[in-house]
Amino acid sequence: MTTNATMETMLAKYQIDDSDQETISSLAPIATRSISAWREEWYGWLETQPEFNEFFADSNVLEMVQKASSGYWIEFFECDLGQGYFDSRQLIGEVHARIGLPLPVYLAGMNMSYQVFLEKLFQPELTKEQYAQALQSCSKLLHLDTDIVVQTYVDRSNQALEAQNRLLNDMSTPVTNIWEGVLFLPLVGIIDSRRARDIMTNSLEAIAESRAAQFIMDISGVAVVDTAVANYLVRITRATSLMGCETTISGVSPAIAQTIVELGIDVAGVKTTSTMQDALAGAVKILNE
Repeated sequence: MTTNATMETMLAKYQIDDSDQETISSLAPIATRSISAWREEWYGWLETQPEFNEFFADSNVLEMVQKASSGYWIEFFECDLGQGYFDSRQLIGEVHARIGLPLPVYLAGMNMSYQVFLEKLFQPELTKEQYAQALQSCSKLLHLDTDIVVQTYVDRSNQALEAQNRLLNDMSTPVTNIWEGVLFLPLVGIIDSRRARDIMTNSLEAIAESRAAQFIMDISGVAVVDTAVANYLVRITRATSLMGCETTISGVSPAIAQTIVELGIDVAGVKTTSTMQDALAGAVKILNE
């Protein structure tokens, strides 16, 4: 929800003052009379756009959107710039982000709406000076609306992307208890700094929760083992040892071993095996001693 301070900041940002609000609200009777004509012209344009069939082909959806858009413009010209006004604009951004409507489609639609209303507002009862003032004030409010919608759209899209990334990270770092006191983590794909932090966090949390004494990281599915990856693995190994858990890195192929040696990585104290089976056998043997 937008705070009063934020609303005041937004109004100041676009230099919308009381005179602008009075100008826009005075146009409400003309705009209300023009809604039907605007809707016919605007939706005629929308039907020519490639996104129409993807998002608006369903007649029930189209009817709902038409009602909502008509209400949007009535609210625009009433120009009651309170909490409800800002919340409704944020809701538009949230809905567009949720259904995946591309921002360029929204921006093109706003531009088309404004162009149509420019014609509809040019009525005999407005002098040229009043018409010029109307265009200036409406342009300010239109830019404010667009700012709110776009920023909300971006924020919600980023939140959804972050949630998706967290889910993928959790799925890509599945620490599993495969034996009493033994945890197993198969690593697949590319390991970057962010994923390495997630791996360490998930591993340490799993060790603390299970009180495991043995931890196996299998790197046979890691796409590239370079200096950064090797150092990440060493740091994870040393971090787990501080919690009293011995870590074995399995899946070390001859090529990976040669690469680590050529890179000069300090692997002193790091326990490795060529296969996961060897690592598991070694861990169980230690636990049974």
